Amino acid sequence: MQTFLMGAGLGIIKSPVAGRSAGSSNFPRIPVRGPGRVFVALGLLLLVLTSGTAQTNHPPGAAAAATNHVTQLPGMTVTGRQDSLLRISDSASQGTTGQAQLADRPILRSGEIMETIPGVIITQHAGGGKANQYFLRGFNLDHGTDFATFLDGMPLNLPTHAHGEGYSDMNVVIPEFVEKVDYEKGPYYADVGNYGSAGAGHLQFFKVLPDDFVTLQAGMYGYYRGVFGVSQKLGDGNLLYGGEASHDDGPWVNPDNYWKFNGITTYSQGDEVHGWSTTAHAYHGEWNSTDQIPATFAATNFFGAVNPTDGGNSARYSLQAELHTEDENSATKVVVYGFYYYLDLFSDFTYYLTDRSLGDQFEQQDTRYVGGEDASHAFFNTWFDHDVVNTFGVQTRVDYIQNGLYQTYDRQRTDKLDTYLPTLNPGPFPVLPADTDVNQILDTQVGIYYENKVQWSDTFRTVLAMRGDLNAFNVVSDTTNANTGYASRVLPEPKASLIFGPWAKTEIYLQGGFGFHSNDGRGATQTQEPISAANPYGGPTSKIPALIQTKGAEIGVRTLAVPNLQSTLSVWYLYSESELQQDGDTGGTVASEQPSNRYGIEVGNYYQLAPKLTLDLDAADSIARFTSVDTADAAPLNPYNPTVLGPGGNRVPEAVGVVISSGLTLHDLNGFSSSLRLRYFGPRDLTSDGIYRSDSTLVLNWEASYRLNKTWSISTEILNMLDTRDHDVDYAYNSRSTPAGIAYFQNVFHPEEPIQVRFGLTARF
Repeated sequence: MQTFLMGAGLGIIKSPVAGRSAGSSNFPRIPVRGPGRVFVALGLLLLVLTSGTAQTNHPPGAAAAATNHVTQLPGMTVTGRQDSLLRISDSASQGTTGQAQLADRPILRSGEIMETIPGVIITQHAGGGKANQYFLRGFNLDHGTDFATFLDGMPLNLPTHAHGEGYSDMNVVIPEFVEKVDYEKGPYYADVGNYGSAGAGHLQFFKVLPDDFVTLQAGMYGYYRGVFGVSQKLGDGNLLYGGEASHDDGPWVNPDNYWKFNGITTYSQGDEVHGWSTTAHAYHGEWNSTDQIPATFAATNFFGAVNPTDGGNSARYSLQAELHTEDENSATKVVVYGFYYYLDLFSDFTYYLTDRSLGDQFEQQDTRYVGGEDASHAFFNTWFDHDVVNTFGVQTRVDYIQNGLYQTYDRQRTDKLDTYLPTLNPGPFPVLPADTDVNQILDTQVGIYYENKVQWSDTFRTVLAMRGDLNAFNVVSDTTNANTGYASRVLPEPKASLIFGPWAKTEIYLQGGFGFHSNDGRGATQTQEPISAANPYGGPTSKIPALIQTKGAEIGVRTLAVPNLQSTLSVWYLYSESELQQDGDTGGTVASEQPSNRYGIEVGNYYQLAPKLTLDLDAADSIARFTSVDTADAAPLNPYNPTVLGPGGNRVPEAVGVVISSGLTLHDLNGFSSSLRLRYFGPRDLTSDGIYRSDSTLVLNWEASYRLNKTWSISTEILNMLDTRDHDVDYAYNSRSTPAGIAYFQNVFHPEEPIQVRFGLTARF
């Protein structure tokens, strides 16, 4: 019977996801990852290919004789895509990207380390200090609504956030301290609850650095960065500490002047079998912002800002602790955390559409205190000579939140007048109060799960699970008493994975499961629309569900049949019961109540061309459709009269379609390393009828480093080396770019940053 239990002590073979089951710190982490301009750029990659003797990565598992007791084998650690996942992975769409791949990857901003997950696109539509926009599996995930992110088991996503549900700000991460990124896709995993429908990323940080280091970087557009890290023995454990300070203006006419400060301190004891750690993170950032701009404005001012007073500041301070232990019969892991978070954000997306005198700038403020835990316990035993692991888990989280939406001019709160809609409703201009929507919220989340893993034979195993989640909101509205209230919902989420093989170095995976994302607590209790630019007359409205359920299925294949090549193929489907969400920008609900279907295909390839040369090529295509015709996101019949919408369609606006990511990487050849990476972001529908569509975006980045000696190394990055004049992200809606201008429906976008060069100097000790 195929060995099912292994570890430095004992642990179940599991996915790379942190906390998949108790004692996971010593479990093998599943690493996977398995037109015209696209092929031009791919050609540039292929031109630098060289031949060489390739190495074969063999499956790490080995068959063992059937026994009626747990079998202990030597420990095994999966560190990156170069490692085989046969007999380990539960899916074709799970994987791990190790620090070696992260270090050789050119990135414009820290959030782009998540693009190591095949199919994920990271963009930005405002200043550098704002959370990224995420795209995956037919979703515009906004700032993280259906993609869960964890920092050593502590969730990064923020529920009932002032700007967007599931807001996930990767600026709190220092890339040099990330040991690896474990990921998974789809709602099939018992230990991932809220926001995990499209996927999840788990950042694992170093407890001991490979080397102490100091890095200084400088580049175009006012880019400067310094980062250091030190780890040393302290008592019976190890102390790690480090920090980052950076500044970036960007190419904008109104410089971002983004200052970012990060710090991390970790103390740890023990090993992968028995141990514990405590970690403190600190982040502060402040910035100006060039928000997305309308096409009419960009024609003469591509990198300009319609409102140069946009921007913000943010902070996050966290403390977490982790304990893990296991023996021959069981394994336990507990993570507890607490953090303080603050954001004060000033944005302007419609410019002078509503108030032609003071403009449409608004402020979103979010202050919260958060506490939570994630505990799991696994039992190792056998059922009729079949290795079995049963895992029980409990996750709780409480957010005490104070957030508000305010009307502002030059970052000062002020009442405004709606001079736009009264043209259709003659009478005095409605007053838009400075305090549009101010609330205090207690957001409570509780999740429990049971997972059962059984190795039925050498070529068949199962993972069955049941999860249940409760989300409860207590909302006190400081602006509208009618919106004070309580709301809750409980959802059951069965999940199953069937794994067949391997045969001829190939495994097949069948998966299905239920998932969910939470909605904004304000929308779950709201009965009266706030008086805002979206609804200057107020009026009654309907509550939205506290939780939105999803259902998914997937079939996948992983193969090493071709020597030196690891390939994966996944075909997936996901149903969402509603696209309706609370909009933090307006204080009301937006988008469609229609359910939606998403489906697509993903292909991942990792090829060892030579001992130190690798090529990865990942591609994905997704389709997102409402279950019936939707008019909420239709294009207007006449762009100059955007209040009269067309018949609509069934396309989900802004849903990601084709994504291609590829890289050619040379790893430490006589001290020289280099990586050339391509990213293609295909066109998207911007309205439900498909009348407005975005263009595609293509970016080619290059990085090279050379180790001068044991201590010193130098590096160079060239970002957007083709200097494409593309868009980072696109939308289509009604706006007015000048007070005397015409309001009409048009494409609105954030420009891709132009070519820029950065240099670095690193000392290692």
